[in-house]
Amino acid sequence: MTVTLETPSLDLLPAYADALRRGWSADNLRGNAAAAEELERISADPEAFVRSLDNPDGGGPPVLRIDGSHGPRLPSLRRWIWDDGFCGSIGLRWGPGGGPLPDWFPYGHIGYAVPPWRRGRGYASQALALMLEEARGRGLDHVELTTDADNPASQQAVIKNGGYVLARETGGTLHGGAEIVRWRIDL
Repeated sequence: MTVTLETPSLDLLPAYADALRRGWSADNLRGNAAAAEELERISADPEAFVRSLDNPDGGGPPVLRIDGSHGPRLPSLRRWIWDDGFCGSIGLRWGPGGGPLPDWFPYGHIGYAVPPWRRGRGYASQALALMLEEARGRGLDHVELTTDADNPASQQAVIKNGGYVLARETGGTLHGGAEIVRWRIDL
């Protein structure tokens, strides 16, 4: 198994779109609704969709915050986890100018999702290790992540990469009030 993080491209887009059509989404909070929205964006303008996944300057339209207000888009990038085909998605976000994440952004620096048909093979752990190198290269000295408290597989991926628990907290309305675990990985 050789896991790589691939920059989204038009050549790889069909495999990503296929995963969306199969009911998977990188957005583990909005699931099918997020998948449908992405499929619409891909259908409307595949090139624009692919370009939108790398936003290292944080430009673009404001984002809707969980409190209903709008805020500036954070610098970010997304990579597709690859091992003889599409195995998931992982994203990195950071504060403007390389600084800390703003208080209004509760999700952490890194988020990842592996489709059900690819789980249990260590893809999340390996992708996270590769993304930590990207975070170091961007000057970050640590990253924070959140996992659902009832997702031991995701928690193991964080632990395997040196993560330790910062807090257990209520996830708010986006998590249906379920408990989440906030993690830190020192770089």
